[in-house]
Order: sequence, then C-alpha cells, then structure tokens
Amino acid sequence: MLSLAMPGFLGYGKTFADSEVHLKVSVQTNFPTQKFSTGHTLQAQEELYCSVIPGLPDDVAKFCLALVSRKDLPVMGAVCKRWRSFIKSKEFLVIRKEAGKLEEWVYILTGDANGSENHWEVLVGLGDKNKVLPPMPGPMKAGFGVVVIDTNLFVIAGYSVDVGKECVSDDVYQYDSRLNRWSTLAKMNVARHDFACAELDGFIYAVGGFDANGDSLSSAEVYNPNKNNWTLIESLRCPRWGCFACSFKGRLYVMGGRSSFTIGNSRFVDVYNPEHHSWCEMKSGCVMVTAHAVLGNKLFCIEWKNQRRLGIFNPVDNSWHKVPVPIAGSSTIAFRFGIFNGKLLLFSLEDVPGYQTLLYDPDAPVGSEWQTSSLKPSGLCLWSVTIKA
Repeated sequence: MLSLAMPGFLGYGKTFADSEVHLKVSVQTNFPTQKFSTGHTLQAQEELYCSVIPGLPDDVAKFCLALVSRKDLPVMGAVCKRWRSFIKSKEFLVIRKEAGKLEEWVYILTGDANGSENHWEVLVGLGDKNKVLPPMPGPMKAGFGVVVIDTNLFVIAGYSVDVGKECVSDDVYQYDSRLNRWSTLAKMNVARHDFACAELDGFIYAVGGFDANGDSLSSAEVYNPNKNNWTLIESLRCPRWGCFACSFKGRLYVMGGRSSFTIGNSRFVDVYNPEHHSWCEMKSGCVMVTAHAVLGNKLFCIEWKNQRRLGIFNPVDNSWHKVPVPIAGSSTIAFRFGIFNGKLLLFSLEDVPGYQTLLYDPDAPVGSEWQTSSLKPSGLCLWSVTIKA
C-alpha cells in the first residue's frame, strides 16, 4: 500500500458512528494452549474450521463475504472467529480484487493548530462524510513514524511530554483497517524519535533519529510482522536525524534531514540492500523536506526552501525534475500529501479560508495535470496514508 509520512501529534477522537469494533489487545505470535482447558481449545478449533456459511461450499461462501461493503467488515468480523480469520487473510483481499470490490480510503491524522484535538479519521470517498477512528492506545506523541503494510497501519515510537518531561518511546501500535481496531505490538530495540521509516518487501525499517538521551542515532532495525519482532541490522556510516525513507525495487532509500558528517542539511542518500545486508551512499538527494509521498515508481517531495514546486525523483536514473504548484496568494501555505485513485493530493497545513485541496495527476496530458478535489480533512492534515481493502 501507499504510505505518506510527516511529523505530527497523536490524540484521541470519537469512534466510527456506524460500526465500532474497538478492542485493546496485545498481538502475540504464540498462544499457549495450556492457558485454556481442553474443552475450550477444541471448541475454538471447531469454530475456526467449521463451514464459512452452513449449506454453502466454502469457495462460494467466501466470495459472498468478499462482496460486502468495506464499512460493514468490522461487524462481520465480530460474528465468529472463522469470518474474522478470513477477513484478515490475504485470500480475502485477492477475492475482493478479482471481484472489483476493493475500496480505497484515505486515512488522515488531523487536528487543530496546537495539537490538543488530534485524531485519526478516514476520507471514504467523494461526497461521503469523514469517519473518526477509535482512539489509539498510549499517550499523545510527536516525532513518530507511520507505515502501511497491506491493510494495516503502524504507528511507531516517537516522544511524549508528560508533566513537562519528555519521554522517548519504543512502543508500536497497529490499526487493522478491516476490523477497525488497534492493538499493541512488540517494542523496538531502541527507543527513538524523528527517524526515517518505510516498508520494504513486507518488512518495516526504522533508521536513525534521536534516542532517549537526545543523542543522534546511526542504528537501524527491521520489524517482521509475521514474527512480531524487531531485529537490529547494520548501522549507517554516521548518525542521521530528521530524515525520511522510501523503497524502490528492493532497496531502501534514506534522504533529507541532517547528518553529523555534514554542515546543515544533507544531500547524501543512504541506500540499503537487504540481500547484502549493507548500506551504500549516493549524492543526488534532497535536503529539508516538509512533505513526501511515493506514487507509482516515483518519489514526490516539497522542500522547505521552495513550497511552490514539487520535486520528483526517478530512481531508475537517480534524476530529479521540478513541477510548479499553481497556487496564488500567501506564500506561507505549506502542504501535506495524500494519494487517492492514483493522484497526488495537496492538503493545506494551515487553516486557509477558501483553500481547495489541489490534485496532481502525473498521467494527465501536459497543461491539465492540476485540478481540485472535494476530499478534505475536518482539521489540519498532519499525516496521511492510503489503504485499499
């Protein structure tokens, strides 16, 4: 799935109005049967392996369930373990895709200017009312990372301020968009904030940032969602912070931010090859980025020094080119990116009267790439990801 990342704060909000399924549970990889009686274990096994829908062949029953509207999936998942297991499976997504029933939703961390009313909400589609997600576990945070794998949203580490004291976190939370609920995952090896993170081949990579002592980090680690664990990998050549990451064709790219080996912002790009378990460097990166998104096979950025141009990176030849942003008025307007239907959305970071969400279509004919969209968060856009399910 496509993911977008920018710093922000996490808060609490209202739950889905029409289908709330909110359980605070810890996800574990091993479930020891000795905690349950034999009868309960057998009952759970029988429920898990019974017919999907009594009286129907399982392939027909699964196809019927896959046709249900996405907004009704949390309620379906509460019916029985067999339905919940199927809804969470890759097979479910495959059938929905073949049936043309995948629905694309934009998830946005939004709130007010001072960060006191932040919450996650979902923009279901054009003309539909925004829906609010259940509140995320844990305290309000900043400097965290956000990654999407399949239909799951991961919120990683960051720092919180409690009674004037800053606390750096190693916590990881997962939001299941099909069941509309949060869970707590395995902690990281290193608590960190203002780091780079991205998904690559179904794994989550976290690189650099600051630790609990305020020291800059060169360490990197990878999360395996199948085993629910974090593993340290080879570190960067030098510490790096305030950076971001993205992946292309089996490689992890870390760029932007600052490095202890450079003066000011770094143009170096650290590239990780998971097959060789090693890092290398190139020099064609961007500097201080305020928004970034991966769309198709290209990276879209807005750099701090020029908020009126998109920087587009093509990893095939490591080249950059610029595209003007057609907006008049105040030059102080900053943007956050979203993705919907293969197009780039530019949400305003400020509350600008009359501002309409800009839409950039990279495949449109020259001269008609820019349009406007009715998709808009209820408050300021602090972070955005897109999930199909």
